[in-house]
Amino acid sequence: MECRRPQRRVRVLDVFHWAVMLLGLIQSGALGARKFRGGRNPQPRRALPSAHYRDRAETTESFSLDFTAVEENMDNFMTQVKNLAQSLYPCSAQKLDYDMKLHFLENTSVTCNDGTPAGYYLKESKGSRRWLIFLEGGWYCFNKENCNSRYETMRRLMSSSNWPQTKTGTGILSSLPEENPHWWNANMVFIPYCSSDVWSGATPKTDQNDYAFMGSLIIKEVVKDLLTKGLDNAKILLLAGSSAGGTGVLLNVDSVSELLEELGHTNIQVRGLSDSGWFLDNKQYRCTDCVDTINCAPTEVIKRGIKYWGGVVPERCRQAYEGKEWNCFFGYKVYPTIKRPVFIVQWLFDEAQLTVDNIHLTGQPVQEGQWRYIQNLGTELRNTLKDVPAMFAPACLSHEFITRNYWTDVQVKGTSLPRALHCWDRSLQENSRNNKSPPKGCPVHLIDSCPWPHCNPTCPTIRDQSTGQEMNVIQFLMHMGFDVQKMAHQQGMDPSKLLGMLSSGS
Repeated sequence: MECRRPQRRVRVLDVFHWAVMLLGLIQSGALGARKFRGGRNPQPRRALPSAHYRDRAETTESFSLDFTAVEENMDNFMTQVKNLAQSLYPCSAQKLDYDMKLHFLENTSVTCNDGTPAGYYLKESKGSRRWLIFLEGGWYCFNKENCNSRYETMRRLMSSSNWPQTKTGTGILSSLPEENPHWWNANMVFIPYCSSDVWSGATPKTDQNDYAFMGSLIIKEVVKDLLTKGLDNAKILLLAGSSAGGTGVLLNVDSVSELLEELGHTNIQVRGLSDSGWFLDNKQYRCTDCVDTINCAPTEVIKRGIKYWGGVVPERCRQAYEGKEWNCFFGYKVYPTIKRPVFIVQWLFDEAQLTVDNIHLTGQPVQEGQWRYIQNLGTELRNTLKDVPAMFAPACLSHEFITRNYWTDVQVKGTSLPRALHCWDRSLQENSRNNKSPPKGCPVHLIDSCPWPHCNPTCPTIRDQSTGQEMNVIQFLMHMGFDVQKMAHQQGMDPSKLLGMLSSGS
């Protein structure tokens, strides 16, 4: 069907919001009808004041939405809204700009590694009081030699000289409700990683220092800049990040909250979302010399890096590990010292952790010792997460999660990550009302119990590195050298039964 240009400009979010209002009225009628027919009494809903409708006629800004009436069937609801909005205005989706725009920091003394200005990408959502600030990941460097190499091969992670003017958000940074069911309407901020210091440094570039390491200062300056762009009116600020950015969340979530309090913004609730940043300081499978980022043991990297970067760690963790502040870069050690609520997202078989542990899955079948090491890694990670109240840990072999396009598909015990985050939001709201019991049927502590990589059938697709072909769970385990007969014997079961369990993801 051909789209005709309308006589006046209509914003897709206006259509979307009108659709939400209409479906809300329809659902309210349905609930009322159920009550009249003798069904279970619904909870009373707060009526919208008439001024809301008067204001709506005078402004084009979006308004906050109350999804509580449909929270038990959100996916179906969002599908209905999308279909209704598109039917009301078929051309609208073509006109909506989803891109985040580049802004450089007002304080030009806070820079990337090479002295170029640091900055951030922003997509405002007028009327929303929720803000999401995302810290990018991308490993690190810890001495002059490997920083020079990083600058030659990965300059984007050390300099802003070639950053594009716009960036499109994906996963939890997406403005599409079908891709991002519960945070699509937030103000989105993406901070590019250009400090190579796991977002911890506070050292400027000088004649004596070839590079600046100012990750912690970049975060603070972004927050200050955003206060002039609407953050001062925020209700919730979610500091999120993946990989090195996920570790950066653990290192900075308290300091961001404290900064806002110092500036007089005590009503902003600061929370953290750490994805793939929960690393272990475990013993490597094969010890090697610390000559580069990949082969150096995690503890040795951080010990050297924290000195080179002038790294800053949270005060409570610094006091707990005085003289050994490097411990604060490992999730299970810093987490107990953090005051603000943090949701942990972690693959049980994290590829970056395996890489620094010298397990390189290059397409060759793994040896028996490597296989045991991989299984033990999952057990160790699971043990460090058992006391974390809000977390999502699938038994998958992968790295980074929340900005992937499949982030809505992976489930743990029948619950997706977006759903778990929504439940976490609700539980924090209930806690603020002094109701300590979590919402029923809304889990926030989700961890797989199956013992092998990709034993969860909803894990992301794995491809054979040599052929590019997709592999199912059994093919993947066989490819890694998994011995079905031996494993079945160890588990005390028939091999055919074990294969059946693997096929079904049991």
